[in-house]
Amino acid sequence: MPHKMKMKSLLKNRKISKSEAALTSKKLLEVDLDTIEGIEDSPQVECQRQKRRLKIPEKIKTLDFKKWQKNSKSPETPKVELDFNGNLEQNRLAEAQQQLVEAEESLFSSEEVARTEAEEDKVHKNCEIFIFQLRLAIRDSFSEDNQETLKSALISILKEEAQDRRWAEVAKDQRPIWRPTRCRKIHEDSLQIIVKQRMKNADEQENKADNLSSSLKREVCRMGIQVQKDLLRVVRNLRECYPPDFDICRTYIQLYHQAFSTRLQELARSNISLEECLYILSWIVDYYPKDVLKHKELEEHINSSSLGPLLPEEDLKRLEDQYLSYKENEVRKWLSNAFEKEVKKWSDDIEPELMDGYYFSNFAVDVLPLVDGAVKDVNTLLSSERKACSLLNQLDSFLLSFKTSLEEFDWKNRKKQENIPKTLSANLVHIYQFRDYVQNPEHPFSEDTRTTCLSTLADLKNICHKYFLSGINKELKPLYRKLWTQVWFAGHCEVVEELVKALENNINNLKELKPVCREELLAELHAEVMAEYVRRMMKRKLKLKDKEQQEAAAEFICHDSNTICSVFSKVGSREEWLGQILPKLSEILRLQDPGSLQLELVTLARHYPDISEQHVLALLKLKTNLSSSDVCRIKGCLSENRGTLDTESPTSFFSKIIVKWKII
Repeated sequence: MPHKMKMKSLLKNRKISKSEAALTSKKLLEVDLDTIEGIEDSPQVECQRQKRRLKIPEKIKTLDFKKWQKNSKSPETPKVELDFNGNLEQNRLAEAQQQLVEAEESLFSSEEVARTEAEEDKVHKNCEIFIFQLRLAIRDSFSEDNQETLKSALISILKEEAQDRRWAEVAKDQRPIWRPTRCRKIHEDSLQIIVKQRMKNADEQENKADNLSSSLKREVCRMGIQVQKDLLRVVRNLRECYPPDFDICRTYIQLYHQAFSTRLQELARSNISLEECLYILSWIVDYYPKDVLKHKELEEHINSSSLGPLLPEEDLKRLEDQYLSYKENEVRKWLSNAFEKEVKKWSDDIEPELMDGYYFSNFAVDVLPLVDGAVKDVNTLLSSERKACSLLNQLDSFLLSFKTSLEEFDWKNRKKQENIPKTLSANLVHIYQFRDYVQNPEHPFSEDTRTTCLSTLADLKNICHKYFLSGINKELKPLYRKLWTQVWFAGHCEVVEELVKALENNINNLKELKPVCREELLAELHAEVMAEYVRRMMKRKLKLKDKEQQEAAAEFICHDSNTICSVFSKVGSREEWLGQILPKLSEILRLQDPGSLQLELVTLARHYPDISEQHVLALLKLKTNLSSSDVCRIKGCLSENRGTLDTESPTSFFSKIIVKWKII
């Protein structure tokens, strides 16, 4: 015999994995023949040589696994000496796997060891039985009575991985035909089967989804509930059974997410109703992210960004477009139906409702909450302000139709003419309500749509104002004709008092307008009265020949301004700037020095940049004692300085006054 012989171990130069975590042999038995050097061959030596074999490690431990096992709350299984079949019957898969490895090593540890085909078949058969039992243990993971069996199965998987790696270093023709067993892959495949089956069976379970209106909605709801329920069991129970490197929470989350996603794609691509479309979107946007992914017990174990979307972009866009199209049609229908009812009230001469002393229409109150709710629904469900804006575009086209109907309606031939101002008063109320809604920056109008809507609403308001103001102006017109005439100059107090009395009577007739509507109408009336007063001045019906007449006229103007403005002030007009116009014009009449007059006109142009050259010349023509050269000099100075004037106010007033005749 050789002086020294050692059996080569399969453990030589093997790689150590994370799962093994420094897996080492506690005691390795080695046959050393140095002690029998020089001994002649004998029956005892031959017997020793026949029995010679390499012993496998007596005990294999994984440090990470040992640490996990130490922290496990489950009691240690008492050690019972059972054979392979006995261990399997007792669901002690780790012990059965250890016996299987020992039998395997006894057959394949050396080429010199004789092994029969029957012995190899027996180990192979036992290996298949073990794998079968392993699958059963994994597939029964969610059974509460299976937790100890699952832990034992996981120990055996780690050991099988280690054994696969050992045999990977040996030539294929020298290793067992069942190696590698790939138990980790078996575990992963089994989990996929578990998840697929549990998601399939979810549709057969009774729960709160039974009250939903369609089979699709019930299926989606049950699957979503199943995902949450099973993931909670993974976190609460199964997680404790697994070693850390299995990362079992992440694995299950990905499998359930993928299973849910796959089924939702199939459903989304079928011919689904609008309600079903909305329900799927609700799960994608609301229920699944909030109730599942953000559940307080699951959130720390889930990396939402790594999961990906439940639906591909193409499928999601198709559902979103279907939902958005429905919402657009819904808003259009609401507006159209409500407006048809409103116009019918006009045609039927139905008197509007009187509430809190003013006439009122429910039109905007009924419609706007519906529109706003639809906008919020779309913004929330689709997370797209741009798509929410498309709903508000319906408001733009509706307001244009409203304007056309209001303009073309035959108000003159109404049987009950007394209802017209009441109807228009009610219209002003909802016009202002629409305007407030459009102006609110919280509502997601595009800038173009907001601008267009506000412009249309301004036109609608002007249509109503025109009706009220045309009647008032018709009554005041004879009184306006007396202004700036010899009658006015001789007894201006009587003329103005008559005008004021007529104003007060007409203003009193507007008391059934809602205060905010009344205030804007009175502001417009105030501006028109002041503009008409100045227009009468510039008609030159009265010629002021000398200083005394000009100073008297200046005093009359100031008195008239105070009298007229006090009327509007009492009824709530806030247009205080209108009270400053006539006093400024009176100063032009009072001044006699051309230089001072020139400065005053420059100041007037600064305050009212819309004053034209014709307006200035009309004012100067009132002063008949002013020479033509002075007029030309003042005109030239104003023209030179107009481009450099720093205007203090964008207020438009003189543009309302048209000087019809040309002044040379």
